[in-house]
Amino acid sequence: MGMEKAQGLVLRVTDWSETSRIATLWTEELGKVRVLAKGGRRAKSPFENALDLLTLCSMVLLRKSHGGLDILTEAQAVQFFPGIRKNLSSLHAGYYLAELLEGWTQDHDPHPALFQTAVQALYSWSGLGESALPEEEIKARVSYVLFHFESVLLREMGFQPELDACTGCGKLAGGWPMFFSPAQGGIQCQKCVSSDRFAVKISQPAWSAWRSVKATGECELWPRPLRKDLRKVLGTYFTYLLGKRPKLLPYLESGGI
Repeated sequence: MGMEKAQGLVLRVTDWSETSRIATLWTEELGKVRVLAKGGRRAKSPFENALDLLTLCSMVLLRKSHGGLDILTEAQAVQFFPGIRKNLSSLHAGYYLAELLEGWTQDHDPHPALFQTAVQALYSWSGLGESALPEEEIKARVSYVLFHFESVLLREMGFQPELDACTGCGKLAGGWPMFFSPAQGGIQCQKCVSSDRFAVKISQPAWSAWRSVKATGECELWPRPLRKDLRKVLGTYFTYLLGKRPKLLPYLESGGI
């Protein structure tokens, strides 16, 4: 066992005993870690409110060498992102980010670029929650940031979609209707999709927008109908990859994010 210092986002916290908690954190240095916070449920917890959901904290933990939970020895809050809780769109996007990181990534598999993207997303959503922008513009900007995070997540996890040619026959994209196959990780033409029960139709504007993001890494403030199309396709893809439908996905879909 050895002491490690890290900075991480709190993704999930559950009660473990009358006095302790188990926390899941996404860290820049160590990837996803699950820690036992002894005394974390006490009125005067040694961790204070550093283990609140979506809090960025600095911590010291005792690593276990042969499996089991690491032991959290110190934790101090660095940023609470208070604005996220002042706007439903920002809050739902933040919870969805935590759900994807907690449910899909592997323990002790660091991805610094993904960590930085997640932190930047929370800063952006917190700022939007504090802003006086019209609600529809806030939703568009929340969606912009979320789609960028999802794109980085797919790239870092090795699931970048194939958007240039049919994954079945190799025919270049161009004729519609076209479909997106989560099982094949890319688009399919109408001929090849007939045997794919997971595939969903993708509109030409949604395909073009997603392809542009993949090529340049840049998103745009898309109109609501385009966001809706992209959310449907991405939701299908993440549902397939996770093996279950994300709990926060219906809130994103109904909110136009």
